[in-house]
Amino acid sequence: MIRSILLPIDGSTYSKSVLEYGIHLGKALNATLRVLTVVDIRLYEWNMAAGSDSFVPVVTTTAFQEETQQMLKKKAEAILDKAKEMLIKSGLTFEFETFDGIPADEITDRAKISDLIILGIRGEYERWGRHELGATVEIVARQTSKPVLLVDKIFTPFKRILCGYNGSDASNRALQLSAFLSKELQMLLQVLVVSSVDEERNILLNEAGKYLEPYDIEFQLRHEADNSAVDALINARASAPFDVLLAIGSFGHSRLREAILGSTTVQIMRKAAKPILLAR
Repeated sequence: MIRSILLPIDGSTYSKSVLEYGIHLGKALNATLRVLTVVDIRLYEWNMAAGSDSFVPVVTTTAFQEETQQMLKKKAEAILDKAKEMLIKSGLTFEFETFDGIPADEITDRAKISDLIILGIRGEYERWGRHELGATVEIVARQTSKPVLLVDKIFTPFKRILCGYNGSDASNRALQLSAFLSKELQMLLQVLVVSSVDEERNILLNEAGKYLEPYDIEFQLRHEADNSAVDALINARASAPFDVLLAIGSFGHSRLREAILGSTTVQIMRKAAKPILLAR
């Protein structure tokens, strides 16, 4: 189910963690690692957006553009060279790619040939950001059809898997992915159903249990009567005695409903401890 993993890195403090999670899962799943760096064209073509038709025309020289582009390419090469040192030691099969483009678009496009994406929760410009999520992260999470593993700066190998289940198609895919990882990594899977309605809760717990039976894995079913699935999942993750991988189905509602009620996925992405696995 996961035989290739895409590792986008940008030289930020998250890049080392992305590589470490990739190596950790690559060894456990016998997966090929595909390392990607993107030279952001917006950094050297910005004058096209502020050219002669803008309110205050700003036009850079061709030499400036070329020098900036070369500098960014050298930076990308240095990032890959450093990553290569780590990957050679791992003994895994790996490959590298560098593209000029917009990071979110290139990552989404290259994800078509991989089974899993591992992303740092923020990028190289986090020091200037006031929000907890990087723009690239949220765009990729929304646009890709592949599962995304979000990681923090520090690599912390998880010992258990916690999957939120509400009966939706997205949460069913999260359950499927969690069961696969539980089997491959030989670790306990806990399934959490959040509902204050007894009948609904029992239906969902039974559904999850029936789905997991053929996997021949160790699993536990639990429930919370909390009105907020976000709070219940975050608290369950925070109170776990071991490092836990939290798996959820992502963006199960329309953008209009999310605008009115807020996105459960985004709230968990922002508030919950990492790593978080988003299944589409």
